Amino acid sequence: MNVALPVGVSGRMPGPLVLRALLASVEQAWKAQFIFRTSTWTGIIGTVLQVTLVFLVWSAVYGERTEVVGIDQRDAINYAALGVLVNTVIQPFIFDSMYSRLRSGAIAFDVMRPVSAVPLALAQQVGSSLAQLPSAACALALGLAIGAVSAPPTPLSALAFAISMMLGYLIALLINFSVGLVGFWTLETGGAFNIYRMFAQFSSGAMIPLWFMPNWLAGALTALPFSAQVFVPLSIYLDPSPGWHTIQAMALQLLWVLLMAGVAMFVWRRAIRRLVIFGG
Repeated sequence: MNVALPVGVSGRMPGPLVLRALLASVEQAWKAQFIFRTSTWTGIIGTVLQVTLVFLVWSAVYGERTEVVGIDQRDAINYAALGVLVNTVIQPFIFDSMYSRLRSGAIAFDVMRPVSAVPLALAQQVGSSLAQLPSAACALALGLAIGAVSAPPTPLSALAFAISMMLGYLIALLINFSVGLVGFWTLETGGAFNIYRMFAQFSSGAMIPLWFMPNWLAGALTALPFSAQVFVPLSIYLDPSPGWHTIQAMALQLLWVLLMAGVAMFVWRRAIRRLVIFGG
C-alpha cells in the first residue's frame, strides 16, 4: 500500500512536520550516546579528571605569582577549567552518523526524503552535543567545589557569554559538518577528523589561551574561525566590563557563522554531485 506524505505544493513537508522530524533526529542521537553505560561513565570521569588536572597544573604554573604576562591567576585557572567544559560540549567531533550512512549507502535515501539531509545531519550533531551535558555538569560541580570555576563577574557578562557561546557552537557545528562531507570523496573520515580535531583544539584556545601565545601566532589564530568557538566566549565570560568591544567580538562571530554556512552549503552541493545511485 502506498502512503502519501503530507507535503505541500512545493513537494516539501510542512513546517511543523519538519520540526518534528528534526527533534526526533536530535532525540535519537542523544539517546544513542547513552546506549553503552560504561562509555557514559568513562566520559563523565574523564571530564572531571580534566578539570581537576588543569586546576592543579595552572595553580603550579603560577605558584606564588598572582599574574603572568598580565593575566591574573584566577582568570587563567577559570579559563582553563571552563575551556574543558566548553570543549566537551561544543566540539564532540561526532561524525559517526554521516560516516556510517556513507559507507552503507543510506545517504542515497536521505537525499530523496522530504526533509533535507543537511538539517537532519546537523540535528544529529546537536543531539550528540546535548548528550555531553551530564559530563560537563558533573565537572562544573567539581570545579565550583574546588574553586576552579567562578561565576561571571557581572550579569551582563553572563548574558553576553550565553549569546557568544551559541554563536561559537554554530561555527563548530558547521565546520564539523563540512569536514564530515570529506567522506563523499574518500569514504573514510577518521584521518580528516583527527587532523581537524588536533588543529581546532589548539587554534580555538581550548588547550592554551591565546593570551600566552606569541603575538604573531595569536594574531594568526584570531583570524581563523576556531578562536571564535572557544577563546572569544571565554574571554567575554571573564570580562568584568563588557561594552562595544564585546559587541564587535560577537559581530565577528556572526560573520563567521554566515561564512561557514556558505562554505558548508558549497561543499554539500559539490559532494552531492558525486553521489551515484545504482538500481534505478
